[in-house]
Amino acid sequence: MWLLMPALLSIIAIAAESPQQNTEDHPAWAFLVPDATPPAGTEASGPIKVPGSTKSYTQKEIDDLANPPDWFPDEHGPAPQIVRGGASNKGFACGSCHLFAGYGHPESANLAGLSADFLVQQMADFKSGDRIDPARMNTISQATSDEDAKQAADYFASLKPTVWVKVTEADTVPKSWVNAARMRLPLPNGGTEPLGSRIIELPQDPALATARDPKSGFIAYVPPGSIAKGEMLATTGGGKTISCTVCHGDGLKGFGNIPELAGQHPIYIARQLFGFKAGTSKSAAAQQMQKVVENLTTDDIVALSAYAASLAP
Repeated sequence: MWLLMPALLSIIAIAAESPQQNTEDHPAWAFLVPDATPPAGTEASGPIKVPGSTKSYTQKEIDDLANPPDWFPDEHGPAPQIVRGGASNKGFACGSCHLFAGYGHPESANLAGLSADFLVQQMADFKSGDRIDPARMNTISQATSDEDAKQAADYFASLKPTVWVKVTEADTVPKSWVNAARMRLPLPNGGTEPLGSRIIELPQDPALATARDPKSGFIAYVPPGSIAKGEMLATTGGGKTISCTVCHGDGLKGFGNIPELAGQHPIYIARQLFGFKAGTSKSAAAQQMQKVVENLTTDDIVALSAYAASLAP
């Protein structure tokens, strides 16, 4: 979405330098708090290419949020200016975080195929402050016209969703760090650590992910038993809540203004559930969801997020 670049860079700097709360309702693993000091050997240099594309960009060009790389322009319909970036290169393009394919990264969201009406409403809620994003969407929405929001919503709604995240149950995960753009990456020196009650979502190929390749997805590591537990909670409520399928439908594919959860980034789902529980957003939907999630534990949120993400969109 559009945003003046100085303001955007300030947001990134604040995210990278300011410590964020790490509480039960705002865990750092879900809200992706950037590391203050990047590990050595993580900077790319020279021209960058991705498999199957004839294009080439430098990392500086890839990181230009006003003019993100469109590796496969022939594989999607015409992108409106708000998605691809402005002619003056002073805006913040939707395609920079959500990609031209709409699949997004764990620090953003997968928008491909979501209802245009739903997306327009989310932008309106961000703009009014009824929905709170701890990173940047409230600021972005203030700089986005209603017409631009509608054009972006229509574009992303037209895209076909696909399996973008592989959910894997594991006891241990690769050691990782979070860069200034809030993407979690494996440490260059390797090593593993206990997963615990977390979801750790990492790129299948870190180099391609940081190049914003829309064909290189993610692996979400979740605790053993999470998917089965999440299915039980989603389909029966488990005595703690109502069944998710009551509103989101069979297979959690959503309908109308109720969003599809199947195949969404599990980290994104977890952030929303934590936010609903904490009451950080005041939209009508958030107020409805606050009652739904009030009895859920962190393990429940992890399980529900894992199950929804494991479903084919």
